[in-house]
Amino acid sequence: MNTQMKLKRIALAVSAAIVVGASVPSLAVEDQAIEEVVAVGTRLQGSAAAVIEERKNQAFVADIMGAEQLSRTGDSDAASALRRVTGLTLVDGKFVYVRGLGERYSSARLNGASVPSPDLTRNVVPLDIFPSSIIESLAVQKAYSPSMPAAFGGGNIDIRTKSVPTEFVANIEVGVGMNSNADEGYTYSRPSNGQPDALHAAVLRYRGDFSLSSIVDKDNIVDTDTMNRAEQAAAINKSFTLSLPRDLVVTKESLDPNYDIKATIGNSFEEGYFGGDIGVMLAVSYDNDWSYSERKTAVVDDEISDGCSTELVTEDDVNNSCYITVKDSKVTTENERISGIFSLGYKLDQHSVNYSKIYLEDNEDELSLAILQSPNGSTVRTIVGSDQAQRFHSFNYEERVLDVDQFIGQHTFLDWMGLGADWQYTESEAETRIPTNIDYKFIDTFDNGNYKNSIVTGDDNRAVYSFTNMVDNVKSASGNLTLPLTFEGIEVTLKAGYDFLDRARVYNTSSFAINNETGIPIPVNGDENSILGLSSYLTDEFIGNNDFFLSFNEPTAPSADDYIAAQKIDAGYFEFDMFFDNTWRLSGGLRYEDFKQVSIGTSSLIFDRVTQGIYYSEEKIQEGTVNQDDIFRSLALTYLAENNYQVRFSYGETVVRPDLRELVAVAYFDPLTDIKTFGTPGLKSSDLENYDARFEYYMDNGDNFSVGAFYKDITNPIETVLRVGDEDYTASFVNGIEGEVYGIETEWLFDLSSVVSGIFTSGNITLSDSEVSIDPAFAGNLTNPTKRMTGHSKYVVNLQLGYDSADGQHSGSLVYNVFGERILASGIGGREDAFEQPFHSLDLVYTWYPDFNSKVKFKIKNLLDEEQEVTQSDIIVRQKEVGTSVSINYSYEF
Repeated sequence: MNTQMKLKRIALAVSAAIVVGASVPSLAVEDQAIEEVVAVGTRLQGSAAAVIEERKNQAFVADIMGAEQLSRTGDSDAASALRRVTGLTLVDGKFVYVRGLGERYSSARLNGASVPSPDLTRNVVPLDIFPSSIIESLAVQKAYSPSMPAAFGGGNIDIRTKSVPTEFVANIEVGVGMNSNADEGYTYSRPSNGQPDALHAAVLRYRGDFSLSSIVDKDNIVDTDTMNRAEQAAAINKSFTLSLPRDLVVTKESLDPNYDIKATIGNSFEEGYFGGDIGVMLAVSYDNDWSYSERKTAVVDDEISDGCSTELVTEDDVNNSCYITVKDSKVTTENERISGIFSLGYKLDQHSVNYSKIYLEDNEDELSLAILQSPNGSTVRTIVGSDQAQRFHSFNYEERVLDVDQFIGQHTFLDWMGLGADWQYTESEAETRIPTNIDYKFIDTFDNGNYKNSIVTGDDNRAVYSFTNMVDNVKSASGNLTLPLTFEGIEVTLKAGYDFLDRARVYNTSSFAINNETGIPIPVNGDENSILGLSSYLTDEFIGNNDFFLSFNEPTAPSADDYIAAQKIDAGYFEFDMFFDNTWRLSGGLRYEDFKQVSIGTSSLIFDRVTQGIYYSEEKIQEGTVNQDDIFRSLALTYLAENNYQVRFSYGETVVRPDLRELVAVAYFDPLTDIKTFGTPGLKSSDLENYDARFEYYMDNGDNFSVGAFYKDITNPIETVLRVGDEDYTASFVNGIEGEVYGIETEWLFDLSSVVSGIFTSGNITLSDSEVSIDPAFAGNLTNPTKRMTGHSKYVVNLQLGYDSADGQHSGSLVYNVFGERILASGIGGREDAFEQPFHSLDLVYTWYPDFNSKVKFKIKNLLDEEQEVTQSDIIVRQKEVGTSVSINYSYEF
């Protein structure tokens, strides 16, 4: 692990309190007979004018981020860009926490439509799957309005993709980069296929029972002159193992550079028959990134003594360790992202129709080499204490795809009192495949700390192969009618609409274990120089000479590791927006939602009516069913002053519902915590009352300032409760009694050209707090039944400083982000809560504009070389290197 100095908080905040300014180059008419005209302004302020105006004109509190703002901060996807928005923090590079509330309290839409999530563990769409190259703007609505889905907690994020252009556009961009840890990586040859057909057929033939007796009975095997029945069955079982990929040799090598390529082309032209305009646009991108990090994960002992050791270097450290287990991992990750959007649009007068095909693919290949020591575990294994440690070689390849077909229409009927209508119909499919998920387990033995050999013990699960597939289909449709009315001193806009969502998800996973049935340890390596080849020890010869047999790890009824789920929402709303003498604005309305959802655990071992009746019993269906209909109210009042400021007040009633898989007792590993997590049948929805107040000031030169306050009262908040197993944690969900979150937030954009030419600053700060109480009867052995909400940060700070040269050829941004510590997992059994520590992110972006068409961008991420850390009782229980990355991109607009 790298050791780095930590800058003091105040010094860091001062050094990072700077954001980029830019000046648009002088515009001179080539004809010398015409007087030269010069326009001076900032590049960001000019591009941000439209989104600022949109935010200003919103009836309900919202924040907007445009494409140019995304470009200036150099963020590659929607998730990383949204952490620049006031009160938003980013978790695991995928999920956005709004105002300190976990990802379940935020929702995301794509051009106003609901889309499925390709994430195995959450309903929320992982926002890192949307590359910034296809984004026109990001809208974060923080105050509820009836036109939004009622599943609204911290906020709703609308990702608006690029639409058809009004004129010819074409550009191409290429980039290359490298992480500071790239010379420390490990690679392997990934298997090309998923679950072998032979295994699928075997599960059906032997009904999941691969024991020798089952094979003998099913195949009616009899003794022969050369082999008895058991030997023949053993040969059949071993053939299943031989069908698995087993040549998994790891190689240490420097990682390839990161690279990406993006291209866009589009045009608009007039058709002669009706006199309308046809527009077409195609944007594609490919991105391939490598990263390496050293990580530490640990389980704190339930009785921590003062001065306990966090190292395992000496025998005294082992005898006085703070931990039950400590795992040190070396992880190499390759991310491959492919995206494409095709849009075709037609516009005639005040009518337009647009079709978009959006395809997003995100593939992640992760290789982990880990050593686990157990100084206080049920089986004590430490290198300096007992000359033993557990070794894990893990290979995981995950493919995530989101495929969207979307039709959008907008119409204005001038002859019908200016009646407006808009609609959308979207069909989308998310699919996640894990064709490679392989875990090997070994015991390393040492002699006075020097590696001696590696063995596989005479136990089960020496190697585990898992194959996962999830398909989530969503049909989303909505339509809205808008009628503007004008009376003396009053302007009224009436709006009514309908929303429909139909969703179905199928999740299936199959796990196969290779067991050492000899009952004795078997050495598989004795040379430290060949230790990276350990995971290829299961050769044909080795399997043939040893009793290593395959088993199907499917749980038996009523336990389940698969599930099916469906969801249907019918909603209608009425909304009004009234202006009184251009001074007061009153907006609000009602939304009715009829919500139906069912999640049922299932299994690959359903072969008869009895088993089917167990999984699909009326009781289990009722436990996984949510059937609710309700009316949600919203009201907002805005005072519009003549001198460019306005004051907002709003109130809204919303709901947060359990995720699909949280209602079934199916186990999965949460990627945010690495904790085995179980759903809870009967989990209730959380009802919220949301209060907002905000003051906004807009200056003529584009500068603006806002300060706001918010309060949320939550009934039945959904919280995660931990339990301790033998040497690890498990988690499940419970409804708390009540919860609340409240705070203030401020945002600004100021031009500092009067001080230093070309400089301006922008940023935002959020200060908040929260509390949730859990009934002790349902809290297990939770240390603090009354605590801060999981995932909540007391502060979020975003600061930017920038400079643009007077000739407009150079610009630079220094971008700083930090969040306050937040509970990642609640403490149990007397242990304190586990807090994710603040991560001070400081990025530098420099852009050179050599001519009107070209742009060269240079970026350094994580200048401070910070590490991600989680502490429990001030002891590190998780640590991850991030590294500093450098990239350079060149783009050209034709």
